[in-house]
Parts: sequence; structure tokens; C-alpha cells
Amino acid sequence: MSKVFRGKFIALLEERLPEEMNPNLVNELYKNNWVVFAKRPFKGPEAVIEYLGRYTHKIAISNHRIKNIEDGKVRFTYKDYKHGSTKKEMTLDAFEFIRRFAMHILPKGFVRIRHYGITSSTSKSACTLSIRAQLPPMPQVRKTKPKQEIFNHNQCPHCKKDTMLTILRFNRRGPPSDWEDIAKNILACLASKN
Repeated sequence: MSKVFRGKFIALLEERLPEEMNPNLVNELYKNNWVVFAKRPFKGPEAVIEYLGRYTHKIAISNHRIKNIEDGKVRFTYKDYKHGSTKKEMTLDAFEFIRRFAMHILPKGFVRIRHYGITSSTSKSACTLSIRAQLPPMPQVRKTKPKQEIFNHNQCPHCKKDTMLTILRFNRRGPPSDWEDIAKNILACLASKN
């Protein structure tokens, strides 16, 4: 995938910037191996920029994730994305932990991208508008809903009576890890009042 991406990307550069793309530059670009990771964005450009902004602000590991340091071992929590983002714990030898942590330290002369450009926290919202203005307009799909049909969130889909209660609302990042316990407590509280 990286060779195909590199070839197509350089070909587009040569097509769009013929004056700047001299043979020496093209040869230099082909000498390097390109690392490509492409993932379909879920909610459009705003979500991508917000994700990049959050991701580039992270450090290798935050203090609250380190659970114990004892006998030359470090125990910490992590998310296992291969198994449904479940929270797990791992224990590593201190030297291995430091080795992995050190892989996140930037070499001399490099700076974190979070301080610059579109991912800068001070310019992220303005850059979103600028990027959107430069993109071609998205085709608008008109959804036709019957005018008389208004969704009633209190109406039960089976008996059609207003018997439903909203007990929890989640933001766009999804439910907290203990949402079932929270819901049970709310239901128990409601049951005790009746």
C-alpha cells in the first residue's frame, strides 16, 4: 500500500506543481519508504481535526494510569482495542517500561506538532472553517420526512403510550465505563419513590 500511495502522491505533485518537482526532488522522495495508515473518518472533517488535536496533546502515559511501582516492576492500565477497547492492566520490568516510554521522546531538534498548524489548540476552530472553505461543497441529500410524524421519545414503540423515561444521556464520546451501574442506581431510586 505504501508504494502505491507514494507513487500516486508523487504523480499528483508532479501534475499540480510541475515547476517545483525537479528530478532530484522526485528521486529523493522515491528513496524513502513511506508509512501509510489510512482509516475512514466517521463524522467528517471536524471529527478528524478534533481527533488529531486530542491525539497530539497526549503524552506517552499519564500518571493516573500507573497503578504500582514495586520490586523493579511497573503496573499500569491500558485499553485493548483488539478486544472491544476493554481496560486491562499490564506489568512490565522497569527497564522495559522505560525503553517503551523513551520511544515517545522526540529527538533533538524536533517539536511536537500539537503546538503548530491545524492541530494547535488556539487555531483548531479557525482552521476548521478555513479547511471547510477550501473543500468542494458536499452534495446535500434531502431527507423527506412526513410532516405529521414527530418523534416522541416518551412513547413506547410497542404499546404506543407515553410510558418511557429518559434516565441517561451520553455525549458524542459515548457512555462512561460504569453506565450500567449508574442506570441501576437511577432505576432503584425511581422505584423507591413510587
